[in-house]
Amino acid sequence: MNKTIRNIIIVAFFAIGGGWLGIWLNNVTGNTQPTMQSLGALVWLISPALVGLLLRAFGGDGWKDSGLGLNLPSGWIWYLVAILIYPLASFLTFMLALSIKAISAESFSESAYINAIIFILGASLMKNIFEEFVWRGYLTPRLDAAKIHPLLNHAIVGVIWWVWHLPYYYYFLDRTQLATYLGNSSLTIFLLIALIDMFPTALLFGELRLLSKSVWTGFILHEIINAVSMPLLLNAFIKLNGTLGTIFSPTNDGIFTSLLLGAAGWMLYQYRMRKST
Repeated sequence: MNKTIRNIIIVAFFAIGGGWLGIWLNNVTGNTQPTMQSLGALVWLISPALVGLLLRAFGGDGWKDSGLGLNLPSGWIWYLVAILIYPLASFLTFMLALSIKAISAESFSESAYINAIIFILGASLMKNIFEEFVWRGYLTPRLDAAKIHPLLNHAIVGVIWWVWHLPYYYYFLDRTQLATYLGNSSLTIFLLIALIDMFPTALLFGELRLLSKSVWTGFILHEIINAVSMPLLLNAFIKLNGTLGTIFSPTNDGIFTSLLLGAAGWMLYQYRMRKST
């Protein structure tokens, strides 16, 4: 088997199976810690990134396309995109959702919301480093090295990214937080919407990674999305009103918001293709 494809399959295997291995470890060790602070959660979070780093060091992948460098100052524009694109998409969706009564925001407080954003920026720091070292640090550039078409590349990463989250929603995530995310939806519907959302989101992340030649743009985008999105529902700053609320939620789970991110990703893809020719 081609070495590049072999190594991609190995990382994908750990990304898909690491969480279930972590759940099994918690069960056999009789874990008494909160699930997100358990050995199983650690295995779920770090095993794909660790395997990717080992394959770069010892499996023949090398470090040339690892994206560990900042690629500054020449790539500054891509950092600006990473910082601004999601807040802009979320704000536009927020205003549209308010105008059509898809959401209610009577409990919204600007100062409390900013404080929540700052807290989540710090709380999700290590998690997002490990995530991005897998998705944009390993899989996106290695699939590119394997000459996979960019759109298929992003679709593959998006599906693996979604499957990696399944143990999180089924086991690791606090049940109270999960209920907040679900609202009136079932877990099955929520996960199906998440799968749909993952494709445009992976397109934006992947194209930003390939243009910037750095994993850190994806990390920053991931940080911004988590920090801006998560407090809206978890801290009850907004309330989703029925099906319209699900579609026009300004969180990253909202279908309309994800389509805006996908449109931005498509523009980046078109720009990169024009630039390459």
